[in-house]
Amino acid sequence: MSDDLKQYREQIDHIDDELLKLFNQRAALAQQIGHVKGSAAVLRPEREAQVLQRMTKANTGPLSAKAVTQLFTEVMSQCRALEAPLRVAYLGPHGTFSEAAAFQRFGQAAEGVPSESIDSVFAAVESGTANYGLVPVENSTEGAIGRTLDLLLNSNLKICGEVMLQVHQCVISNENDLSLIRKVYSHPQSFGQCNGWLNAHLPHAERITASSNADAARLAAEESFAAAVASTQAAEHFKLKVLASNIEDDVRNTTRFLVIGKQDVAPSGKDKTSLAMSAANRPGAMHDLLTPLAKNGVSMTKMESRPSRTGLWEYIFYVDIEGHQSDPKVAAALTQLKQIAAFVKVLGSYPVAV
Repeated sequence: MSDDLKQYREQIDHIDDELLKLFNQRAALAQQIGHVKGSAAVLRPEREAQVLQRMTKANTGPLSAKAVTQLFTEVMSQCRALEAPLRVAYLGPHGTFSEAAAFQRFGQAAEGVPSESIDSVFAAVESGTANYGLVPVENSTEGAIGRTLDLLLNSNLKICGEVMLQVHQCVISNENDLSLIRKVYSHPQSFGQCNGWLNAHLPHAERITASSNADAARLAAEESFAAAVASTQAAEHFKLKVLASNIEDDVRNTTRFLVIGKQDVAPSGKDKTSLAMSAANRPGAMHDLLTPLAKNGVSMTKMESRPSRTGLWEYIFYVDIEGHQSDPKVAAALTQLKQIAAFVKVLGSYPVAV
């Protein structure tokens, strides 16, 4: 071993020793905060968002902003677990993209609660079986998840955060070659995200829908000449081979997830507010709904419509706007909106995904 290499390793060992001390000092402070808070919520999304924003802004490299975010997410996850275990419900079983998103947001110290459906995720949080839930709300290729929007409208739960997960789909199977595949299992959203690739490479394979990508992997694992469109995590969990990687038609394919819980989230300084609203059935009503936002200088980042199910051709509009509902401009816009809209429900204010 060269003297230079030995010196570098000694410096790393010294830094590791200091890091361990600092990690434990931070953990001890987190425990003290837990004692002060008492029965208050274990998770403070706005505070964790502020930590991540501050650390990525202060980062000078060579670590990337993504790496810094992952590191501090895990540090906060382990420290949070010293206060109380955090149970997070998600669309299961093990190996789904929802599970990956849950641990991306809450870290490995969180306890995952796999659920059979989006409805079950809401029910787990409402009943107290889980502290928080994580549900998919839209995909950059396939659009909105209608069931999630419908449940948000009728539930007392609030949006506490969001997670953006870049989704890479794979073909996984017991077989060794794509030419042997006669049927493919997957969730309908995943089929939609990979339609072009499947048409080009598996044009004659039967496509069979499953409740989730992980369930598709389970089904493929039980059969010959079958495959699933799913994640590499699902391949590892069910001991399947990856026959093709990154088969999504759009390389930027991203799924947005929402964190749902029972608490209101305080401002973090970089927030988003989601609301549902409907317009009165009269000419110009939709224009009137948007006027309070424009008048108060509030930017709308998204609008999605869903049938209201209360009357033919009546719709609920789901809107995301920049800012927290307590911000003066946003508060003024919401007050004016409630005076003219047939219906308004604030679904939650929460930090923008880092």
